[in-house]
Order: sequence, then C-alpha cells, then structure tokens
Amino acid sequence: MPPTGNAAWLDELALVVESLEQDWSLTIGRAFRGGHAAFVVEATLADGTAAVLKVGVPSTRRELGYEAAVLRLADGHGCARLLRDDLDRDALLLERLGPAMYDVVPDAAARHDMLCDVAARLWRPVASDVDLPTGADKAIEYADLVPRLWEETGRACSLAAVEDALVCMERRCRAHDDRRAVLVHGDVHDMNALEAEDGTFKLVDPGGLRAEPACDVGTVVRCNPDSGDDLRARAKRLAARTGVDVTAIWEWGTIYRVMSGLYCRTIGFQPFGDLLLAEADRLTG
Repeated sequence: MPPTGNAAWLDELALVVESLEQDWSLTIGRAFRGGHAAFVVEATLADGTAAVLKVGVPSTRRELGYEAAVLRLADGHGCARLLRDDLDRDALLLERLGPAMYDVVPDAAARHDMLCDVAARLWRPVASDVDLPTGADKAIEYADLVPRLWEETGRACSLAAVEDALVCMERRCRAHDDRRAVLVHGDVHDMNALEAEDGTFKLVDPGGLRAEPACDVGTVVRCNPDSGDDLRARAKRLAARTGVDVTAIWEWGTIYRVMSGLYCRTIGFQPFGDLLLAEADRLTG
C-alpha cells in the first residue's frame, strides 16, 4: 500500500506509475506493504525479468538520488542491481529479490555474521567528489536530531544514554578520513537483506555514505535488541570477523541504538524503538 501523507503526490501516483509502465514496458503486479517513504510494487519487464518498481515521495528525492548512486557503484555486488532510474519521476527499477534474511535464517548470531559478509561485498573505495554524505555529515546530522527527538518523545530514554550517543557522534565525526572512506550502506539489518536466486543475500534501501566500514557494522550491533546476547561480545566477534576496529563499531552501534530508538518512537514502530532505548539505558545505567 502507498505511504500515508503527501496527499498531492498520492493523487498523482497512479499517473506516474502508468507512465513508467508504458515508458519502460512493464507489467505491474502486487504492491508491497510496510513502506513509509515510497510506493513499491512488483514489475515484470518485457523480456520476463522480475523486477521491483520503487516510486519515492518528492520530499525524499535527494535520498533517492543517494540510493541510486550507491546502487550504480555497487553494480549488483552486495546490493540489489539497479536496472533503470528516472529521478525526475522519483523512480527506481530494481532486480526482484526473495524473502528477508530474518525470515530465512533462524539464528540471530548467524544473521549478524552474514550481514557483515554481505556489507563487506559492498565496501569499496569511493572518490571524494561522489555526491554522497560522509560519516562525519551523518554524525553531525544525528547530533542535531537526537536532542530534538528526545524532547519530542517525552525524554523516552535517560539523559545519560543521549549524552553517551552525542559523545560517540563527536568521536566518529573527528575520525572521518576521506582517504580511507569506503562506500557503505548505512542501514544494514536482517529485514534489509533479501535472498537472491543463488541463495546469497543482497541489501536493499541503502542510505548511502562515504564512511568507515564500522558505520555499517555498528548497525548490525543495533540489530535484534530482544536477542539477549552480550552486545560487547557481539561487537568483538564482528570486529574479528571483519577486521574493523571494535571501538569504532561500538561507537556507531551506540549512535544507531539511540537514534533509531527515538525515531522509531516518533513513527510508532514498536516494540523495536522501546527495546533499543531500554538497551541504551541499561548500558549507561
């Protein structure tokens, strides 16, 4: 179903999809549920290729451009392959993948290891003139956003948790080095990793950053707050698996735990938001 809000866009959506269907010779199938920033629907190309058509809301056009840039650079390695794009119509045509890793791999620790392996296939050097935000940009953005979300959610976690995240943001901002930055996804989790035809997994919905690999591994530390494992032990295990600095992983994990928890509270994505914030409070209590 289409995302709510953006009434004018919703009124025009059918015409946009129809124009893309004609211009790209598509047969449109069923819509996917659950999106809040895009309309996503099955599509089939004239040659029978199974695809997915994604039409973003106009307010996310810049982010959709980042997504397209990541997918072009990845060229099907670690991420879904980009088949066509038309950013004037906020449209991406992507290869169609299968079920999410969360639904296929029952063991949480195994999923965390696999997510790191998938993300590592994406990491590659990226020139500083590529139009993507940096890890420093993201840390600065979150440092501005987290205190506001904390107030908007009625201070849904402790001040200590917020302050801990802000300190980590400052450290990761200072640590950014364009010469060592790689292409990262920015939101690696087990519902964003879908099964490919060959049984491997590929990531979808990249945020897209030029950043240190720890930025991606930190999102894996944030995953599955109800799994009951020792998060510091998880960070150490994933550091050993990827060769990425464990302190950087932990700090990005702290950032994403608080930021995601507060954001999920604002959009009503529960109980995930409360579970993340409870972890943040426990770790800083």
